[in-house]
Amino acid sequence: MSKIIRINMTTQEIKVEEVNDEYKMLGGRALTSKIVFDEVPAACEPLGKYNKLVFAPGLLSGTSAPSSGRLSVGGKSPLTGGIKESNAGGISAQKFANLGIKALVVEGQAEKGKYFLLKLSEEGQKILPADDLVGKGTYEITEILRERFGRKVGVITIGPAGDMLMANAGIATNDAEGNSSRYAGRGGLGAVMGSKGLKAIVIDSARTFDAPVHDKERFKAAAKKFADILLKHPVCGEGLPAFGTNILMNIINEAGALPTRNFSRGRFEKANEVSGEKLAEVAKARGGKATHACHPGCVMRCSNVYPMPDGKVCSPIEYESAWAFGPHLEVGDLDAVAKMNYICNDIGLDTIEAGAALGVLMEAEIIPWGDAKAAIKVLEEIGQGTPLGRIVGQGASFTGKAFGVTKVASVKGQHMPAYDPRTCKGNGVTYATTPMGADHTAGYAVTANILKVGGFVDPLKKEGQVELSRNLQVATAAVDSTGLCLFVAFAILDNPEGLPTIVEMLNAQYGLELTVEDVVTLGQKILKVEREFNKQAGFTNVHDRLPEFFNEDLPPHNVNFGITNEELDEVFNF
Repeated sequence: MSKIIRINMTTQEIKVEEVNDEYKMLGGRALTSKIVFDEVPAACEPLGKYNKLVFAPGLLSGTSAPSSGRLSVGGKSPLTGGIKESNAGGISAQKFANLGIKALVVEGQAEKGKYFLLKLSEEGQKILPADDLVGKGTYEITEILRERFGRKVGVITIGPAGDMLMANAGIATNDAEGNSSRYAGRGGLGAVMGSKGLKAIVIDSARTFDAPVHDKERFKAAAKKFADILLKHPVCGEGLPAFGTNILMNIINEAGALPTRNFSRGRFEKANEVSGEKLAEVAKARGGKATHACHPGCVMRCSNVYPMPDGKVCSPIEYESAWAFGPHLEVGDLDAVAKMNYICNDIGLDTIEAGAALGVLMEAEIIPWGDAKAAIKVLEEIGQGTPLGRIVGQGASFTGKAFGVTKVASVKGQHMPAYDPRTCKGNGVTYATTPMGADHTAGYAVTANILKVGGFVDPLKKEGQVELSRNLQVATAAVDSTGLCLFVAFAILDNPEGLPTIVEMLNAQYGLELTVEDVVTLGQKILKVEREFNKQAGFTNVHDRLPEFFNEDLPPHNVNFGITNEELDEVFNF
């Protein structure tokens, strides 16, 4: 990947730049965060002209490295006010890499009311009018653009939520079948894209695994070894391919860490009705799929294809989405969960934040607990831009302020997902301290806390949780830079040859002699850059805290969070 594309939305000028030496060995999250740190004023308005939106494939994207097709999107978040990296599956990352594009930087703002799409192909780059796409859902937009530019193009787009600059707007990408359901969902970066007048990006490359590799035989051997490591692991090779991420529903429920009725208790009596096992059973019976790859080359295939009663298909239903529209709202109907998931995909919303905001409405008694029809109506109002819809579309914290609800499980303005921090304390440390706002993917301590992957740290005790979260946050930042799916972490935590094999693939691709320690150092540097941006944006240690209601005991284990502020402040002592 040899070039950085810059598009100025104010002037519609496009520049192609050579990659400078500092950026050459950065990819994915490492590159988006570094460009944002270098070029975006930390105190700027997230929806203003000085913010930038950066797209970057990972260092291994576009090769035959297994499960390496993740795309990072970065900018200053309108939801948190801090730096943000959100990453997605789909087919676009591999197409970026095969076009030799290391990063796309979107700058400036188009004239108010004007929208454009960007076409990237072997022939070059074009900006085209896109006013006709405004107001349409992501499914329709993706279908229009695949019909217009070819059935195999990658489409990145925003829905009406992004058009309306809602702080919960995400950015959709499509899978190989054309479903616009792979999301860089968290942090409101869809609103940043909307603020720039960029409605869609079309990436046209016929090649998928043809990114340059320095030593092809060495790379091939390392990639094969890494695929074997993944497929022989019980989570990566058996659990995820059989039931997808929603296999976690019953596991987390049994552990007493399933946030139910807005974090009021840790178990939901109808968890099995919205579980991965139930999903697989219903999907197969209706002609759908219990397993599915979100991008070419994915060997874990943890996605699914769920046919709904109305004939539409929701693909996928991830665990965190099933939680947000299920146990969090006391809804035990999988079809209702799928309907809400589909609406969010179409409008262009992060499902976690959307479900969280609906929980706030139920806490405020605006709609009843467990009332899926009322919840669906509110989601439809978001797409219509009604006054209530515009409030809920700003996320859970904003909705809480609008309706006087203080029990909102957010950190730095972003709501936490499907693991209660009182009974999965390692995740609680991550929620509190990651620069991204409450984000399970930033340091997934469920591994050692509950799944006993990479060792065991008792989820109900505070001992070892800070060290666990620290190590996972460092490792995750590095993995997010390679383009590898985060789920490879299950295997590399258990298999001592996992991380060295990733390093071997990097060395073979780029002709380097990196060590495992170099990769750890990269993860630390990424976190330092992100925390420094947030510091300049006004964040302090006070923002690395959980909401005070987590000091209250959670049934059934009746424990509180219990990790002190001083202990939280030790997370980044490297």
